[in-house]
Amino acid sequence: MAFNQRRDAREAAVQFLAHCEVHGRCAPAEITDDDATGFWHMRSAMRKVRELTLELTKGVLTHLPEIDERIQRHAHHYEIPRMNPVDRNVLRLATYEMFYRLEVPPIVAINEAIEIAKRYGTEDSGGFVNGILDHIKEEVKRPLRTAAVPERDAVATDDVPVVGDRPLTVDDLF
Repeated sequence: MAFNQRRDAREAAVQFLAHCEVHGRCAPAEITDDDATGFWHMRSAMRKVRELTLELTKGVLTHLPEIDERIQRHAHHYEIPRMNPVDRNVLRLATYEMFYRLEVPPIVAINEAIEIAKRYGTEDSGGFVNGILDHIKEEVKRPLRTAAVPERDAVATDDVPVVGDRPLTVDDLF
C-alpha cells in the first residue's frame, strides 16, 4: 500500500474512532455495518484505505484498555476522557501501531501521529502528542526505526522471523 494511502487510512481511523466514541461503540464487535456505511457516507476512500481503516480501528478498540493505560501513565496531569478527542484518538492509534503493528516502525507511527494531530487538532496538538509518544516509545522493546516483520502482502512465508521452531509473535518482543 502506498504511503499516501496509509496516511489516509490513519486519518480515517482517527476519525472513525471518534465516530465510534460518539455512537458508544467501544468494542470491535459493536461496530456494525451501519456504522461503517454511515462513516463512509461522510468520508470517501478507496477500498484498500477502507479495509486498513477498519483494521486499525478494530485493533485499537480490541486493545483499548492496555492502550489507554499506557497513555495515562505518561499523560501527567491529563485524564484521557478530558483530552481533546483528536489528540486522544491520535495517541491511541499511534500507541496501537507502536506495540501491535510490527510491520510499522515505531518512529513512523510517532511521526504520522504528530502530522495528523497538527492537521486535525488544535495549535498545541502536535507538541502534546509528540511529548506523550516520546515517553511511550521508551517502553518499546524493538528497534524504533525498522519494522519487526515485513509487510504481510510483500513477504514469502519462509521469510518470517522465527524463535526456535515457531514464528515470532508480539509476546516475544514485549
